[in-house]
Amino acid sequence: MATSFPLLFVSHGAPMFAIEPGLAGQRLAELGRELPKPDAIVILSPHWMTRGEVSVTASTAPKTIHDFGGFPEALYKLQYPAPGAPVLAEHIVNMLQTAGWKSRLDPNRGLDHGAWVPLLYLAPTADIPVVQVSMPSTLDTRQAWKLGEALKPLRDMNVLIVASGSLTHNLYEFRGNATHGAEYVKNFASWTAQALKAGNIEHLLDYQQHAPSAERAHPTDEHFLPLFIALGAAGAAYKTRVLDGGVTYGVLAMDSYLFTSADSRGLENDQPIQGVA
Repeated sequence: MATSFPLLFVSHGAPMFAIEPGLAGQRLAELGRELPKPDAIVILSPHWMTRGEVSVTASTAPKTIHDFGGFPEALYKLQYPAPGAPVLAEHIVNMLQTAGWKSRLDPNRGLDHGAWVPLLYLAPTADIPVVQVSMPSTLDTRQAWKLGEALKPLRDMNVLIVASGSLTHNLYEFRGNATHGAEYVKNFASWTAQALKAGNIEHLLDYQQHAPSAERAHPTDEHFLPLFIALGAAGAAYKTRVLDGGVTYGVLAMDSYLFTSADSRGLENDQPIQGVA
């Protein structure tokens, strides 16, 4: 019987994360060394959202997209030269279409910063092929879960699925450098960890009604939706482990989550949620 590869939800924070690793970068680097090496990485990010369909990168050498402005020059010099995987990309399109998702190959699209920045720490040698899958602009939490479910078979192909977003993401406060916001950020992160640990999927899917400071943590939900993609790909009998990434700029919780199944190879032991009572 095939064993399922672990998968991840990662918080990619602000672009400065690329040169300021902090605790989150350290945790991702440690995990990258711990995980068995996948044959490919499939990553999703809210910085690539498409209308009406799912797009999949099909380049043999996806470019590094610097999709941000006003940052130090050092950021624009960074490259993540991982190879692409066109054959895998075509398989993903076929798989999604079979599951009822309109999808297509995009031979020109590269990797946005929501993809390549966390991969700098998870897979720093950039020798693992990477395919990015877009997020449809119409996703809600339940549709995101279904998209993850459609991608779940990749885990049986020695593929690492990475859903990249942000555990909290209030740009209004970030731009105001609102360092006073950490308390609500920590409360939201703690609620999420507890709900994941308890397997309380319905409360998670309806987080806007149940989570503390939900609207403040996510005035718009595109950066939280990747968590539900990860949950869909994790399946019902998942185990989870938090990578405590701390809080940057007072408003960006940088926690990430590793999801495993009972048959996940290399990480069979159940790992506790850190820092949660």
